[in-house]
Formats: sequence, C-alpha cells, structure tokens
Amino acid sequence: MLLKLIPDNTTIGFTRMRFIALIFSALLVVGSLIAIFTLGFNFGVDFKGGVTIEVADDQPIDIGEVRSIVSDLNLGSVDVQRIQDFAGADEAVLIRISQQEAEGEDESAGETAQQQASLAVQDALRELLGDGVDFRKVDVVGPTVSGELVQKGALAVALAIGMMLIYIWLRFEWQFSLGAIVALIHDVIITLGMFAVTRLEFNLAIIAAILTIVGYSMNDTVVVYDRVRENLRKFKQKPLAELLDVSINDTLTRTIMTSGTTMLALIALVIFGGEVLRGFTLAMIWGIVIGTYSSIFVASPFLLATGVKRDWSKAVPVGA
Repeated sequence: MLLKLIPDNTTIGFTRMRFIALIFSALLVVGSLIAIFTLGFNFGVDFKGGVTIEVADDQPIDIGEVRSIVSDLNLGSVDVQRIQDFAGADEAVLIRISQQEAEGEDESAGETAQQQASLAVQDALRELLGDGVDFRKVDVVGPTVSGELVQKGALAVALAIGMMLIYIWLRFEWQFSLGAIVALIHDVIITLGMFAVTRLEFNLAIIAAILTIVGYSMNDTVVVYDRVRENLRKFKQKPLAELLDVSINDTLTRTIMTSGTTMLALIALVIFGGEVLRGFTLAMIWGIVIGTYSSIFVASPFLLATGVKRDWSKAVPVGA
C-alpha cells in the first residue's frame, strides 16, 4: 500500500478518553439546544417565503445602485450581496426580498404577491442594467409553500433517523441500535446548533446536507460496529474496553481515508462553489467531523456502558 496515513497495529486507547469525550459532547449538545431555542435559525426564502433573484451582466454591476433601485420599490426587507460563480467572476449579484404581505386571507393572494414582487424587481433591473441582463435564478416562495417545506423538512429528518433505527435494530443487538441512534441524534443536534450560532442561511439545501450527514454517520458507525461484533466472536476472553479499542483501531485507516477524501471534495466546493453552495458544503464538512467523532467517542463507548452479548446468550457486565 503506497499511501498509509495510519500505521499498522495502532493501539490508541480511545475508551480511556470516553469520560472527557462525554463531557465535551454534553457541553456541545446542551449549548446547541440553548442556541437553537434562544437564537433560532436564519431561515432562507425556502422556509420563510419571499423572493430570491440571482442576476449577472457582462459588465461589472454597481451593487449600491442595485440596492437603491430595489429598495425604492418598497418591498420590505431587501438583502443585496455580490457572489462568485464557479469561474470566479464577480459580476453576479444575489437579491433576497422578504415575504410580501398579501391583501385578504385567500392563500393564493400570498403567492400572487410574491410573483408581483419578483416581476417588479426584474423590470427595475432591466431598466438599470439593460435588456441583456441575465437572470440566472429566480425563486419565488409563498407563505403556504414555505410552511409546508418546514413541516416536510422536519419530517424527512425524523423519518431518516427512524428508518436508520429500524435498520440497525434488525442488523445488530439492541445495544448497538441505541448507540447508533444516540450518535445520530448527537450529530444532528450539534449541526443544528452550529447553524443557530453562525447564522448561516438555513434552507432546503441544509436539510439535504443533514440527511447526508445522517447517512454518512450511520455508515461510519456500522463499519466500527461490524468489527466490534466480529471481535466479540473472535476474542472470547478479551476485556470489552480493550476489545473496543482494538476494533476502532482496526477501522481507523478506513475512517480517516474516507473522511479525508470527502473533505477534499468539500473544501474544493467551499472555495470554488460560490455563495449558493457555501452553506451546504460547510454543513457537510462540520457533519463529517462530528460524525467521525461520534462513531469513535459516542457510539462505541455506549456499548461499554450497556454491555453487549459476547457469546450471544448472556450479556457482558459493564466494565468487563
């Protein structure tokens, strides 16, 4: 093997660090929950409704003029920022307009108000920049749709965790199942807390990132658990703490290689992917770090706390 990041026969004592990891994880989870309930999320147009327009031109765009002309339309809160595309061009501008108040209680009135605001902004930009202006993306989300997206996004994450629970319960003993789900919930809460603290825009792409993180974390945990189960059958007399260390060290090369190669792709997206993909890629990078950590320091030590079946007929005492 030409590339070897981790030497053979490593003997890192991961279980000896489990109490420090427990305190660290508890602080992260509690801090994340406090941030989520006190700060909330910086919801994007997907979840709070409104209009997002990405506009580009052959000539440099004066962002001050764009902000002025859009603000003159009296459409409420307006956010205008310069963005970069994959080619590194800086002529693109992203405009976000808050959800428009609709007259009457008809649900379709809210959708119509968003459409009218979008058309008004596009007409104003054509007048400012000329007919050659390129509207790369126009997203219009009404209040009804945004409310449904919030519910469906939360349901998607809950269903993903639930299906993972069923899968792991059928494949492993109950101790493994609970350990995997505890690690998953740990990862999701800390990732949500990161978004609450950093105020990065929370949109549908972030839901996709969270679902990807759930799958990645579960995959990493299952690899470690497979080796633990194999070693439980192989080493009948080895203490459980030592056996867990052996199993984690056995899979450490695979874990580092998988995480490292994925991180390389995500770092490239952060640098060259532009503003639109930045939140998604940052969420993925954070999730991979947390997912790898939880597989080693949350899911595996959980087996030590609950005990697992060594000969599949009687449980191993805690601390054996």
